[in-house]
Amino acid sequence: MFTGIITGLGRIVAIQSLGSSSHHGKRLTIETPAGYLNDVALGDSIALNGACMTATALDSGRNQFSIDISAESLDKTCGLTQTGVINLEKALRANDRLGGHIVSGHVDGIGRVTHFAQVGESWELRIRAPRALSKYLAYKGSITVNGVSLTVNQVTDLTDDPDAMDQAPGSEISINLIPHTVQNTALGQLTKGSEVNLEIDLIARYVERMLKDTQTPLAPATTG
Repeated sequence: MFTGIITGLGRIVAIQSLGSSSHHGKRLTIETPAGYLNDVALGDSIALNGACMTATALDSGRNQFSIDISAESLDKTCGLTQTGVINLEKALRANDRLGGHIVSGHVDGIGRVTHFAQVGESWELRIRAPRALSKYLAYKGSITVNGVSLTVNQVTDLTDDPDAMDQAPGSEISINLIPHTVQNTALGQLTKGSEVNLEIDLIARYVERMLKDTQTPLAPATTG
């Protein structure tokens, strides 16, 4: 589990194919800030741009670690097939503060930036989300964008979207980014047209499941 609070900026410095076909994944080598790997062990989970991955090799002397990512994960995420800066977050410990919201590290869909511009001292980020995620997006609700826990300021359901990613209108969300977020995450490098990994609020999943199951009565309680 994660919180969506980025603990470091990393950089993908090498990408190695694990096979010759599209069914094979890739091995990524990530460079981290100095000392970032001091408390990391082989097999630990680290989120890369919001996607939970397992550390399969460590080189603390060079401040680098490696992960193997499957073809399925590559197909369902973005930003992990080229070198460059990425957001890093180590897995949540039981005694850690929950500074953001509960994040699983499982990408639910890919969004596309439609607007990113400074407004006063902050920045407005607008993202078009796939239709499949629209019902989970709510005003003042939480969403994870490339691993960063953010608050939705506005949701606009699109009725006519010729560029929709899933052949049907989705939704556009508006998010406010404070200077600290822009300066300390990779979100500051986004531009119009950039793809981003989206993860919906975990609580929304359970609400949907409970609403779907309202027709099934609970079994009567038994007494001993």
